Amino acid sequence: MNKFRAAAIQMPTVEDKMENIKAVRHYLEQIKAQKVDFVVLPEMFCCPYQTEKFPEYAEEEGGSVWKALSAYAKEYNIYLVAGSVPEKDDEGRVYNTCYIFDRQGVQIGKHRKTHLFDIDVKGGQSFKESDTLTAGNSGTVFETEFGRMGVMICFDIRFPEFARMMVNDGAKMIFVPAAFNMTTGPAHWELSFRARALDNQIYMLGCAPTRDPAASYISWGHSIFTDPWGRVVDMLDEKEGILICEADLDYENEIREQLPLLKARRNDVYGIERSSMFKDCVHSVRSN
Repeated sequence: MNKFRAAAIQMPTVEDKMENIKAVRHYLEQIKAQKVDFVVLPEMFCCPYQTEKFPEYAEEEGGSVWKALSAYAKEYNIYLVAGSVPEKDDEGRVYNTCYIFDRQGVQIGKHRKTHLFDIDVKGGQSFKESDTLTAGNSGTVFETEFGRMGVMICFDIRFPEFARMMVNDGAKMIFVPAAFNMTTGPAHWELSFRARALDNQIYMLGCAPTRDPAASYISWGHSIFTDPWGRVVDMLDEKEGILICEADLDYENEIREQLPLLKARRNDVYGIERSSMFKDCVHSVRSN
């Protein structure tokens, strides 16, 4: 199976956590006739994007949000890349976490945002996730019937080596729950997706929340799908919507053969092919 369909759900976020969870079912009902294989949700889709809110909304793995997402994956027979939610561990640390479920609702991966969004742009956005969040320490690649897929969250996309590690480990597409803002979005959103797709000759699918001008943190929106040639295949605007796309892995392989960037890498010059850290990361994902 060398083609598959994926959907990015660009949805608004309300204060009530479980209302957001119920809204996910509404969108899944809308697209169930489309026979999509993968669905990705936005970053912090069930929680206002405010640092002080993350501990308040946080749940441990296996909590009410996790159970609902697992049930949706099974009910709609999809791989669910479940955006991100605040996850609390046994020691009370809070992470920005994406759970990944297979078609039976079994968790097959979990990505904790590895690069926290701590920025202060003069005359623009200021935000510090590390005030309440703890960074993850691994890349995330998971197995499907279509091959291996990668997941990163928002600010992770700005680090080229992070995507390259996933591709080195066999990722055929990278899903990116994200929430760029009104400073970084116009400047870097499309550019980041095109660059990572071009560098790694891979499909990228980014899913953002709907823009809410009344929110304290305003999302840029513009959920996006880029191809292995670095082109924008499709992109939404800032409003509520669903982006449905098709990835063709034969096309991806053709691009990699015609322009053999990945094969031409000079590992003797770079010094490493896959770091020991990433080997540990892959092990941790597979043992989930």
